[in-house]
Amino acid sequence: MITLIDYGMGNLNSVAKALSYLGQAVMISSDADQVSKADRLILPGVGAMEYAVASLQARQLDEAIKQYLQTGRPFLGICLGMQLMFERSEEGRSEGLGLLPGYVRRFPRQAGLKVPHIGWNQVACSGDLLIPEKTSYYFVHSYYVVPAEKQCVAAVCHHGVDFPAAIRTDAILLTQFHPEKSGDAGIQLLQGWLERPLL
Repeated sequence: MITLIDYGMGNLNSVAKALSYLGQAVMISSDADQVSKADRLILPGVGAMEYAVASLQARQLDEAIKQYLQTGRPFLGICLGMQLMFERSEEGRSEGLGLLPGYVRRFPRQAGLKVPHIGWNQVACSGDLLIPEKTSYYFVHSYYVVPAEKQCVAAVCHHGVDFPAAIRTDAILLTQFHPEKSGDAGIQLLQGWLERPLL
């Protein structure tokens, strides 16, 4: 059973549909106890960090995520779900969940650079077998993460600046792109994540 965290700001239906396509049973839950005891956990996200953190805290889901991560079971954060894992954001000077060291920065204002970054873009410098070199994924975001620990960057993309397209550390996989909207490449990534053994 895969649990999708429902905190009122997620692309839940498209993620659930992609997982169902792969034959997976999916539970969508805003219950902190269910989240902390999940077999596999996904934190999706679309929207502003400030409101997302407030929504997670109001439901005590921030603590449930922390408890879950202590078990070492597989965790996937998507788009805003990736950014939420870090300490703070330039978006409204918001505090994140602080589960990983680093912060979230807005794309620079420069001539010819469209913000938000929307559409297909190719990843490079991939050190992760789940994310093949020169594979394109679908992005929708105005901010990107700046991790304190550079060795956790699993793949890089370029949009005006180089930014982490994916982060991987222990059982945590975070993607700035939307695998559920990235066609065959996204499905392959989700399948690989699902094949990671449970503890």
